[in-house]
Amino acid sequence: MIVRKSEAEWKGNLREGSGRVKLGSGAFEGPYGFRSRFESGPGTNPEELIAAAHAGCYSMALSAGLSKSGHAPTRVHTAAKVQLEQTGDSFTITRIDLETEAEVPGIDDAAFQQHAEAAKKGCPVSKALAGPQIHLKARLVR
Repeated sequence: MIVRKSEAEWKGNLREGSGRVKLGSGAFEGPYGFRSRFESGPGTNPEELIAAAHAGCYSMALSAGLSKSGHAPTRVHTAAKVQLEQTGDSFTITRIDLETEAEVPGIDDAAFQQHAEAAKKGCPVSKALAGPQIHLKARLVR
């Protein structure tokens, strides 16, 4: 079993407080706050980190599936957009849009689309985030 960890600390109230998030690997440590989450202030936020995790996981899952079928990609690039909306008195992640493009020698678009959908369903982060709708736009680059 592989266990990954990160940590976050928040000081103060919601609006004026501030926090720091740190990845267990040490690859990133930085601030987050009310403005970076709900407005457009400096720092990161949980939804941005979820988007990065999902984009990375999806790209690896698509590469693995394509490679397993004999169509190793030369490049897979994925962007993820996580939508945070107020629902009543709280906020909810309501949707995730994945947009990927890949350079894959020797594959047709129909087969590529099947691999793209399979990666969306099979990526461990997709499985963990099964609550919100996850939408995918996949483009094969030639």
